Amino acid sequence: MVRDGRRRWLRRALLVPYAWLLLFFLAPFLIILKISVADPVVALPPFTALFDWAASGWDRIQATFDNYLFLFQDRYYATIYLSSIKTAAISTFLCLLIGYPMAYFIARQPPHRRGLLLLGIILPFWISFLLRVYAWIGLLNTNGVINNLLQWLGLIDQPLSLIYNDFAVYIGIVYSYLPFMILPLYANLERLDSSLLEAAADLGARRWRTFVDVTLPLSRPGIIAGSLLVFIPAIGEFIIPALLGGSDTLMIGRALWDEFFINRDWPVASAVSVVLLMILVLPMMWFQKVQGREVEDSR
Repeated sequence: MVRDGRRRWLRRALLVPYAWLLLFFLAPFLIILKISVADPVVALPPFTALFDWAASGWDRIQATFDNYLFLFQDRYYATIYLSSIKTAAISTFLCLLIGYPMAYFIARQPPHRRGLLLLGIILPFWISFLLRVYAWIGLLNTNGVINNLLQWLGLIDQPLSLIYNDFAVYIGIVYSYLPFMILPLYANLERLDSSLLEAAADLGARRWRTFVDVTLPLSRPGIIAGSLLVFIPAIGEFIIPALLGGSDTLMIGRALWDEFFINRDWPVASAVSVVLLMILVLPMMWFQKVQGREVEDSR
């Protein structure tokens, strides 16, 4: 009886994550999906209702796919999607390039030092994200800290154009999302069996060969997890391109803001959001497939 009670309690507890997803993911998605098949109108809310109600009840469903056709016919949105994917992909690669050595270094340190080093990685999260991005304006500005320091050292004669361009956007994204790359990599590398590295060294493998043949393949789950944690929020980033990017910086977050709050075209903005979600679902499905394959191989 006690075991049955515990099992019943455990089953109920497992329903909590599903209820959370239903409330905060599926329900908002269905609302956005409903708006995306509506027509824009000058009213409040600025879109038509999904059901056309008559005196006897609902008469017909008012749904249109013109908003999605508009996205595929207008090259502007294709350019924005490609630009967002390019920016997110390059930022993810830079985070991996910088984060992997840092995670590897922390994982190889004695246990009493790891906590302090990880605290240094997490410490920026204690400050508001918006304030951290604003701080980069003071650093990258024409009369900012970096340009003044380079001129004082005599390395440049004129201030460099470090802000309001793609370069500043990459710096902002890499700085903001680098911890999301380091932490999964550290968790994976910290569990790495050191006896495998010792066995490779005993067999005559050099350090770089051990890293390429042993460490790198075994850390692939951490690489994939960290890359997804950086790529997914970076592709829809709004604050960093708005504050650090110029007028030529095209990203989907800025397009959504313009459609929702400037053009007041909620159906098109919702269609843009749904297409963006479909783009993000593909790498997540690929990650789940890779994980399932590795679990099967381990068995």
